[in-house]
Amino acid sequence: MSQTLIAELEQSHLKTDLPALHAGDTIDVHYRIIEGTKERIQIFSGVILKLTGTGLNQMMMVRRIVANEGVERTFPVHSPKVFKIIVKRNGDARRARLYFLRDRVGKSRRLRDRRRGLAHLPQKASKKS
Repeated sequence: MSQTLIAELEQSHLKTDLPALHAGDTIDVHYRIIEGTKERIQIFSGVILKLTGTGLNQMMMVRRIVANEGVERTFPVHSPKVFKIIVKRNGDARRARLYFLRDRVGKSRRLRDRRRGLAHLPQKASKKS
């Protein structure tokens, strides 16, 4: 097969409705789980630790805390089993790999919000007395 044919085939399988994903974002991954003959959607909420690969090979590692234990899971971004990805919060990270979050506990685990200037938000009307 030629490279152009492979590229066209990969392009047809890429998802087009994905939000912009960055390391540090808090997301909900809606993941299809098949148990026997039943199928259900499970939501995995957590922080993106890293994004790797490009195209169909793009993967993301998501970390969440369950019962004071860290749980990390790697998802293929363009997999048909990933039903939907919702970005809940944009975290401000200065590096691409956030492995230092593994050692953090409590409030220090949180990242700053990426919104720097708040000019795009509507201003509250001031009260006139």
